[in-house]
Amino acid sequence: MGQSGPALRIWRVKDLSQFDLNLLRVFDAVARERHVTRAAARLNLSQPAVSNALNRLRAALGDELFLRAPQGVEPTSLALALTQPVEEMLDRLQETLAATAPFDPATSDRSFILAFSEYAEAVLAPPLFARLAHEAPKVLVAIRHADRTNATALLEANEVQLAIAVLPEPTALYTRLRLLPEAFMILTRPGHPLLDGELTTERYAAWPHLLHSPNGSRDGAMDRVLRELGHPRHLGGVVAHLSAVPGILLHTDMVMTLSSRLARQLSAAHGLALRALPQDAAEATKHTRLSMIFHRRFEADQGHAWLRRLLLVLAREVVADCPAGGRPEEKAAEPMG
Repeated sequence: MGQSGPALRIWRVKDLSQFDLNLLRVFDAVARERHVTRAAARLNLSQPAVSNALNRLRAALGDELFLRAPQGVEPTSLALALTQPVEEMLDRLQETLAATAPFDPATSDRSFILAFSEYAEAVLAPPLFARLAHEAPKVLVAIRHADRTNATALLEANEVQLAIAVLPEPTALYTRLRLLPEAFMILTRPGHPLLDGELTTERYAAWPHLLHSPNGSRDGAMDRVLRELGHPRHLGGVVAHLSAVPGILLHTDMVMTLSSRLARQLSAAHGLALRALPQDAAEATKHTRLSMIFHRRFEADQGHAWLRRLLLVLAREVVADCPAGGRPEEKAAEPMG
């Protein structure tokens, strides 16, 4: 069945070899701004120049594209159909040009969209933004949430340029760098019975556990470990936001297992008590690490490479400030076959 609808009119009206592709930048700006004057400012053009370009587009496509509205302009059905593909094409072109251009962090105004787990964001984002303020003041970094359930999908959809979390092995299309080695600690309210006496895995698993899970999963990092040790834990509650954790722990008998770095931060800030994991559980989790994963198409991108190096340096500094059983890998990259 053939495709139909207004989006096909661009093919019927003009052969693309006769179409001025520069006009698509004007289309994109007007579509984003929904206002001709603001689009002109975005493009550093005069309003008459943008209006003239729009008239050429209308003649080429046989459609009004944008209709006058009280607060600017509104797109027609053809303009709506073209908005996303034009935006994606221009973004990919900009990305490709940026990847091949020299990168100077002191003057660059590039934007990077990253995906961090909440723990990765807590320990890496503060030093990252502090360093950017001094070394790359015009670079914009935007961070989205990622974990083992959605990081791969975000990378595959090109919605983010790298992901940092505790992640499974990627496919051959991706490169992985191992970052922070992780140790875990138990958080409780002061005076909790679990703080006294010998701590066995059976005793640890028997108390109700609080799980921090932004995606709503009921299966945390410790669940597989405890099942394999023969002591599945009792889940007492699941929260989406880490900010809720201190209040819950301080007013219940629930316990929580977190990365030792994050556990120490919460303990110091909220007066929570800390205890190390039972020996067999600690041994079973000693190889857990945060990983940085990115598509191989970014390997030659100078700006992306600069940001990767910066994150590796920051991870090493985090380890030096708060050791957790090891250091980040020294080699720059580990292609995954």
